[in-house]
Amino acid sequence: MESVIIVDRALVADTWTLLREANPVPAHGDIIVPLALWLTQRGALGRRSGRTGVWLAPSDDPAALAADCERLPLIAIDFPQFTDGRGYSIARLLRERHGFAGELRAIGDIGRDQLFYLARVGFNAFVLKPGQDTAAARMAFADFSDAYQSSVAEPRPPYRRRLEGALA
Repeated sequence: MESVIIVDRALVADTWTLLREANPVPAHGDIIVPLALWLTQRGALGRRSGRTGVWLAPSDDPAALAADCERLPLIAIDFPQFTDGRGYSIARLLRERHGFAGELRAIGDIGRDQLFYLARVGFNAFVLKPGQDTAAARMAFADFSDAYQSSVAEPRPPYRRRLEGALA
C-alpha cells in the first residue's frame, strides 16, 4: 500500500522505500539508504535498477554529501523526535552551502505545526508521522502570510523587499 505524502505542497503517492537498516537492499525500485551505507557502497548502489536517495540522522554531517548533491535525486533528513531541531540546520546547509536542488524530505516525528518552518529552511517534501491528516496538514503553508526573517525560499527580509519595490 502506497502512502500519500506532501511534495511541493501537493499530495502525491510515495514511490520511495525508506531503508532504516542497511540490509537487505532491494535490487529494484527507488530506495532511501542511510548515509553510512551510501558512503561505503556508492558505486554498487548506483548500478542497481531504480533511483537511490540518502537519509541523514541528526548527528550526520551534511558535508559528507557535498560531492554528491548534483547526482542525488532525494535527500531525507530524520527527525527522531519533535524536540530535535538539528535537521533544520542540516537542510539549510544542504540548500545554501552545498547547492542541493533535488527533493529534500523531512521524515520521522513530523507534524502539521512544523511544515511552514521546515519549508522555510528548504524542505519541499514531508512524510508526516502516523495519525496525521496529510490532506489537512497542507493548510499549514498558509498559516502565515509573510515572515520577517530571511529564508532559503526568500533570502530578502520584508524591509528589503519594500525598499527595493520603492526604488523600482
